[in-house]
Amino acid sequence: MADLVDEGSFVEYGRFVTAAQEQRRGREAVITETPADGLVGGLARVNGALFGDRSRCAVLSYDYLVMAGTQGMRGHRKSDRLIGLVERLRLPAVFFTEGGGGRPGDTDIPLVSALDVPSFALWARLAGVVPRIAVVSGRCFAGNAVLAGSSDLVVATRNSNLGMAGPAMIAGGGLGDHAPEEIGPVSVQTRNGVVDVEVADEAEAVAVTRTLLGYFQGALPPGEAPDQAALRTVVPERERQAFDVRVVVDTLADVGTVTHLRAAFAPEMVTALGRIEGRSVGFVANQSMRMAGAITAEAADKAADFLELCSTHGIPVVSLVDTPGMMVGPEAETTGLVRRASRLVVAGARLRVPLVGVVLRRGYGLGAQAMLGGSTHEPLLTVAWPVAHLGAMGLEGAVRLAMRSELDAIADAAQRERRVRELTAALREEASALNAARHFEIDDVIDPADTRSTIAAALGF
Repeated sequence: MADLVDEGSFVEYGRFVTAAQEQRRGREAVITETPADGLVGGLARVNGALFGDRSRCAVLSYDYLVMAGTQGMRGHRKSDRLIGLVERLRLPAVFFTEGGGGRPGDTDIPLVSALDVPSFALWARLAGVVPRIAVVSGRCFAGNAVLAGSSDLVVATRNSNLGMAGPAMIAGGGLGDHAPEEIGPVSVQTRNGVVDVEVADEAEAVAVTRTLLGYFQGALPPGEAPDQAALRTVVPERERQAFDVRVVVDTLADVGTVTHLRAAFAPEMVTALGRIEGRSVGFVANQSMRMAGAITAEAADKAADFLELCSTHGIPVVSLVDTPGMMVGPEAETTGLVRRASRLVVAGARLRVPLVGVVLRRGYGLGAQAMLGGSTHEPLLTVAWPVAHLGAMGLEGAVRLAMRSELDAIADAAQRERRVRELTAALREEASALNAARHFEIDDVIDPADTRSTIAAALGF
C-alpha cells in the first residue's frame, strides 16, 4: 500500500480495531495479535503529481499476517465504512484481497449464520459507479476471492491462487484434500478470463495498478507517437497469412502506454487500454493469429465485457476489424454462441462513448457488424485501409453459395475450382473498401499511416 499511494497522503480508518475475540483470547492478546482486525484501509492519493484532485482514491488491504487475512466481523464494518465513502465521494478503489475468506470464532458478537454481512453487496453495487481494481497475491479464497471477482479489473501475481474455496472448505465438502497451490493457480485463472493482468510480483502489481488507475483519472500531455509509416506494411500481401494485430495497437498508441487485458483468455480477441495524444482509449481488435480472427463465444464475452467497462467509465473505443465473421459450426454452437455473440452486439449498440471503427483487412458478416456496434454507420467514424474488403460473408463462401447451380453444372472438378477462383476474384473487386466507400457503406478509405491522426481528430483529441 505504501508503494502504491503518494507519500504522506494516506488517511487510515479503524487502525485500533481488534478482532471480536476478546472473550476467547483476552484483551492484551487481541491487541497484540489482531491489529486492525486484519484489514488496513483508508483514503489516499495515487498519481497525484499527474492528476491533482482527480488522484483521490480508497485503498484497502487484508493483512495475511493477521489470521491469514481472514474476514472478521469488525473488519467487515471497516470495509463497509470505506465502501460507503467510495460511493458517496465517487472515488476509484484499490483492494488488495489476499486472504482466506470468512473467519469463524468472533465470539464477542452474537452470530448464527453471519450471512447478514453487507460488504459483498456494497462492493458489487459500485459496479458501473467507480472503477475498482483488485490486486491478488498469495492465497485468495472464498469471500476474499468474491471481492476480487466482483471488481472491474483483477491484477494477480504469478505465484498467487484464486478460488471460491480454500483447502479446508473443499475438504469439509467431501471433495478431497488439496494443497492451496492446486486451487485456482494464475496459470488457470488467466486462461479462463478471471485475471486481467498477470504480473511477476507485488512491485509490478503496484506499477500496473497505478497505470490502470491513470486511465480512469484523466488525460496526460500528448505522448510520443511511434513511426506511423510502419502501418503501411503490417498487413501481409497474402490474404490468408496471419499478422499480429497487437503491433497495430502499439503503433497507434502513445509509446509505452498500452496495457493488454485478459491476454491469455480468448486470444483471438485483443482488448487493451492505452493513450492517444495523452487521452485514454480502449482498443478492441481481431487477432488473425488465432482462429483467423473469427469471433468465438469466449471472444464475444471478452469484447462485450471490455466495451461495457469503457462505456461505463467514459473511455472512447477504437475497434480494429479483421475478421471472417462469427465462428460457426456444430461444435461452436455447443458453446452458447448465439446468446454470447449476440451479447457483443448488445454491448456495442449500448455504448455511451464514441466508437471509431477501422477495417484493416477483412470485414465480413455479422462478426464485422458486431465489431462496429451493429453496422458500419453506428460508429462515430468508420474507415478502412486500402487493402480491406467488406462483405456479407467470406468471399469464396459467398461465391459457392450464390453460384451453386452454375458450379454444380460443371462436371470437371478442376474446371469447377478454376471457375470458383474467377468468380471470387470478381467479387473481390466488388467487395473492395474503395467500392464500399463509393456506395457510402463506410465513411472513408485512408492511408494506414494516417490512422492515428484520423482517430485523434474524430475523437476531438
